Amino acid sequence: MGGGALRVRRRALMFQVRFWGVRGSIPTPGESTVEVGGNTACVEVRCGEEIIILDGGTGLRGLGEKLMAEAPVRASMFFSHVHWDHIQGFPFFLPALAPGNHIELYGGSNVTTTLAETLAGQMNFPNFPLTLEQMAASMEFHECVDGQVIEIADDVTVQALSLNHPNGCYGYRVEHRGKAMCYCTDTEQLEEPDANVLQLAKGAELFIYDSQYTPEEYTGEKSGLPRVGWGHSTFEQGARLAKLAGAKRLVLFHHDPAQGDAQVRDKEARCRKLFPKTDAAREGLCYEL
Repeated sequence: MGGGALRVRRRALMFQVRFWGVRGSIPTPGESTVEVGGNTACVEVRCGEEIIILDGGTGLRGLGEKLMAEAPVRASMFFSHVHWDHIQGFPFFLPALAPGNHIELYGGSNVTTTLAETLAGQMNFPNFPLTLEQMAASMEFHECVDGQVIEIADDVTVQALSLNHPNGCYGYRVEHRGKAMCYCTDTEQLEEPDANVLQLAKGAELFIYDSQYTPEEYTGEKSGLPRVGWGHSTFEQGARLAKLAGAKRLVLFHHDPAQGDAQVRDKEARCRKLFPKTDAAREGLCYEL
């Protein structure tokens, strides 16, 4: 088999996950976040020839610059929800601005508006100089339904299940050639483990989970300001869910803006005592599944 055929086969087998934005709530550039990164949520998933993008936070800008070198771009974007830290990179996503590219966009309705209306709204005058309609790429919008399994290609599926977060949120499970990764950001556990999270993470090679707070931050023990009911979780809950779901590796995600590099490293070390195969998400971190 020639070298070209080998490259084609390797690309077909590719299942790669790369982090472009790992922060929650608001971008946090600065000296204290250089190691982990300060961009908000954006994860790139490659399944063979398919490009799947999970969330459009400010990390999406850097991903867009990379993708332009591969133009024409065909990609599927899945938004967990439309809070600002998950959509604010979209107006700066170069493939959406360039003709010849095609993007399928998936997400839920936000109370009274669709995904398209919400993305258009953040670009309305006077917020941004261009409108959604002026973006030159071909775009198709799809509303996710709880429990839906979307077939991206013959061997690539994405399942959407609802999570516990104010105004709603979806978690996603991407499956490719018998392997799976799970993306559950912006979710809070109640007394019992969330059955939807467990279903999405069951046996997954990679379980990306909202670990915005330490337990002390969540309860308010550290600052006197409890975060209960804010729709986010802790690394302890992530470790518990990873064990129950039989996930192979846990990735702590959606770091709080108040947590600098040292705090994220400490969170990672504490979680490894509970679930050894744990990593804290960092910009540029990449997994081959």
